[in-house]
Order: sequence, then structure tokens, then C-alpha cells
Amino acid sequence: MNVVVLMLLAVPLAAAVVTIWLPSHAAGAVTAAAGIASFGLVLALIPAVSHRDIDVLGFIRVDALSVVFLLATGFLYACVAVYSIGYLRSGGEAGARDRGYARLFWAGLNFFAWSMLIAPAMGNLALLWIAIEVTTIVSALLVAIEGTDGAAEAAWKYVLLASAGLAIALLGTIFIYYAGAHVLGQSYNLAFAPLLGVAAKLPPTVVRLAFVLAVLGFGTKVGLFPVHTWLPDAHSEAPTPVSALLSGSLLAVSFYAILRFYQVASAALGSGFPRDVLLVFGVASLLLAALYLLDQQDYKRLLAYSSVEHMGILAIGVSFGAPIALAGVLLHVLAHAAAKGNAFMGAGVLVRKFGTKRILSVSGGLDLLPWSGPMFLAAILALSAMPPFGIFRSEFEIVTGGLAASHNAVAAVLVVLVTVAFFGMSVAANRMLLTPRREPAADRGEPSVWMVVPVVAGLAALLVLGLHPPGELVGLLDRAVNALRGTA
Repeated sequence: MNVVVLMLLAVPLAAAVVTIWLPSHAAGAVTAAAGIASFGLVLALIPAVSHRDIDVLGFIRVDALSVVFLLATGFLYACVAVYSIGYLRSGGEAGARDRGYARLFWAGLNFFAWSMLIAPAMGNLALLWIAIEVTTIVSALLVAIEGTDGAAEAAWKYVLLASAGLAIALLGTIFIYYAGAHVLGQSYNLAFAPLLGVAAKLPPTVVRLAFVLAVLGFGTKVGLFPVHTWLPDAHSEAPTPVSALLSGSLLAVSFYAILRFYQVASAALGSGFPRDVLLVFGVASLLLAALYLLDQQDYKRLLAYSSVEHMGILAIGVSFGAPIALAGVLLHVLAHAAAKGNAFMGAGVLVRKFGTKRILSVSGGLDLLPWSGPMFLAAILALSAMPPFGIFRSEFEIVTGGLAASHNAVAAVLVVLVTVAFFGMSVAANRMLLTPRREPAADRGEPSVWMVVPVVAGLAALLVLGLHPPGELVGLLDRAVNALRGTA
């Protein structure tokens, strides 16, 4: 399995280097192959990590929790890589026909995917911080790649806020190092496994401070309130495939970093304090997102606020602490990646067809887009936790866990706010897809078959996760839950 891990980290990096020199059509083929291969390699890791952790080269460590997040990134990388072939061939949002743009796009997409695959594989909290910093640099460049004033402004805002947040996260990492060195000695290098092994001996005040700083710092990248303000601009202005990766993968990878600090804090302090911290951030984020979803004019910004909503749900789910709630959280990571990837890819098709991101300027989408229209509607329903999709199952498990842990009021608030968010999403979807067009109809049909196939794959994944998750996946989630609860 060591070879599989090394290949997983090498394939997208090699693709990033190669594609910068290739013409666009060849770079697209290489990227699609790299994405599909990466997803296949992650799948190959599932049986192994269901029984043991994998350590490679002394600083790479892959366990069940890591693979859950690798699975989300690997699947979305494969889908977005295929989708991007049609995205560029259909014209792109700005300058996509330019060869220089295409080369930068392909190289950046692969490098971005590599950075998000390597982060969960880091067995060292300092290297994890560095990997997430790399995701910031690469994704900021991709947000600005279109070259418009709006894209440049969104990228600068993202860089400033994310850098400030990661500076706070670095301070939290330093405090964790201080706590670990207090027990393990000055030679301690922030390796996660030894730190977790001595967590009960760590100074509690330092751990509390480190955890709060980590939640606030990494929460900037997650999009938790009140450090979420970069997210709507960046998701709206980035190229559509980048928006899908930002929302479905980057936010989750940043949440993974918080979970690692959560494991240490729970082992050192008991689960009460870290769960209370996550509850506050989670409820605030969900409340803000639900209200903002009621009044959006840009459908990519609508999807961005939906991401804030779902990150809040993840935080609330962890705060419940019950095993079924934690299983729901990890299933939600996978289902949200598929659903939000589908939603953004569908939004990209709407941009091609109608030439605008304004909700009020789009109508008749269900008729003009025979494939993408219904699948975009399905993605909206999936994000709204409608059965039989995976997010319904994951949120049902989270609410069940809340009730089992006697958090009845919070579970009720979660259900109410998710319902409010559903109204905001459904009104926008109804306006764009079901309202007949008053103007003469545009040409009926899809911009490219490459923009349809990966969305079909995402829809299939949502149905599988919602109706009958595979047994090996259930086993993986169970072991990851045990790791979060400190019983692995």
C-alpha cells in the first residue's frame, strides 16, 4: 500500500508539470487520466486502512479518516477533470480559447488537486498547515485566472483573509507544539500519532487555546462564520471547475485539519469543550447561510452560501458527538462533494447557455438543457437534503445523533434552518429551470457531452450514498468514527 500512497501523491503532481507544456487537447486528456487514476488509487486504499494505518517515509500517514477526505477529493478531481475538457472547448467564461490560459488552467487544476490530496496524507500537524497554505496559494491564482476586475478583487480578498486565518492557525499549531514538547521533549516534531498518544498529559489551558485558534484559523478556509466573507466572491468569480473544487473539496480538507485538532483536544480535555466550540461556530454559520440563501441574485453565490450552510452542518454534527452523528458527518463530506460538484458543473452549463450568472436572467433551463437542466435540479434537491440522495441520509444520521445525545433543541434548530435554506434554494431553482422563457428560445441542447458525463457520475454517487452505501465504505466510516472518538 505504500506504493499506492506514493503514486496517489505523484500522479497529479506529474500531470501538473506535464500539462504546462502540452497543447490544450492533450493536456485535457492527461488531466482526465490523472483524475481518474487518482480516484482509483484512493479506492484501492479503502480495504487497507479499514484494518491498519499506513506510514510512508516517516512523514506521510494515511488512516481511515484521511481516506474519507481523499475519497471526496479524488472523486471530484476525476469529475472536474473530465468536465473541464468540455468547459474549455465550449468557450470558457473569459479567454478560455487562449493557449496560454489553457496551459495555466490545466497545470493549476492538477496542482490544486495535488495540494488537496497531499494535505490529508500528512502525519505531521506542521506539514498539514503547510499543505493547506499551498492550497491557498494555488487556488487564489486560479480564482484570478480569468483576469477580470471582479476575479482580481475576489482573489485578493481571499488571499488576505485566508492568510490572516492561517496565521491564526499557525499560532494554534505553535501552541500545540509547546504542549507536546512539554511532555515529549524539545525534539518533538509535531507528528500526530505521538501527540495523540500522550494527549492526556498535555497542559489543558494550552490545548484549549490551541483548539480555539485552530477552529478560528482553519475555519477561515472552511467558511465558518464570521470568517467566511471571502467565500461567496471567490466561488462566484472563479472558473466553474475551480468553484466546484473549492466548494466540494477545499472546504472539506480545511475541516479535516480542524478534526485533527479536535482529536487531540478531546483526548486531552474530554469532548465537552471542543464540542461546545464547534457548536457555536456551526449554528452561527448555518443561521447566516440560511438567511442569505433567501435573497441571492447570483446563482454561483447562492451555491457558495450553500457551502457555508453545509460546513455549519458538519460542525454541528461533530458537536453532537454521538457515533451515528459522526458517521453522518463523514458521509456528509462525501455526499456534499458529489452534490456541490454537480451543482457547480450544472451552473457552468447555465453560464454557457445563457451568458449570465443572474438568477432573474435565466429561465426555461429545464426545457433548453435536456440533460443538464434535470440534473441541476437534482443537485439542488440533493443539497436541500431531499431523499433518496446521500445528503438526506447523512443529515438524518446527524439529527438522529443529536437526539440520541439529548441535544434536542439544537437538532430542532438544525432542521428548521435547513428547511429555510431549502426554500431559498428551491425558489431560485424554480425561477431558472421551471419558469417559461419570454424571449425567443435559445438553441436547445448541451454545450458539450464532456460537461454532462461527470454530472451523471455524480448523480449516481449521490444515489448510491443515499440508498445503499457499499459495505467497505461503511467499514471505512466506522473506523474513522472510532478514530474521532478515541476508540480506534
